[in-house]
Amino acid sequence: MEIRQATESDWPQMWAIIHEVVRQQETFTYDPDMGEGEARGIWVERPPGVTVVAVEGERVLGTAKMGPNRAGPGAHVATASFMVAVDARGSGVGTKLCSYALEWAKDRGFAGMQFNAVAESNRTAVELYRRLGFSVIGTVPGAFEHPTLGRVGLHVMYRQF
Repeated sequence: MEIRQATESDWPQMWAIIHEVVRQQETFTYDPDMGEGEARGIWVERPPGVTVVAVEGERVLGTAKMGPNRAGPGAHVATASFMVAVDARGSGVGTKLCSYALEWAKDRGFAGMQFNAVAESNRTAVELYRRLGFSVIGTVPGAFEHPTLGRVGLHVMYRQF
């Protein structure tokens, strides 16, 4: 598996992953009816951020975006988001993407990385982030409407470099 910067030719496979993940409504706070144009505007980062893909051959297994969490006085803290194809989950794609994002942010001098909205019900992601050094620094109770579990909390997670 290789992690590399996303190209225009990767977009159809990226969109398929994004569309599937968002439609499931289990992990991201994005509108499940979001169209392709809106998804591209949200997911494809502009400098200083970057969007990457995890590929095996020509197949996109997952994608990540990373950049400053906020502009101005908050620009020294990075953020990132990750999506993995359903049939590629559990094979280390998410771990590789998150590790890549952490190295990317450290190499660019960010002070840490913050995730703003991790559904507490997304136990796989929460445990992955904890293994990679993140802590839950707060939880907004009931802030995420899960399709089967009802309202669950959204964690803010942080890792200092």
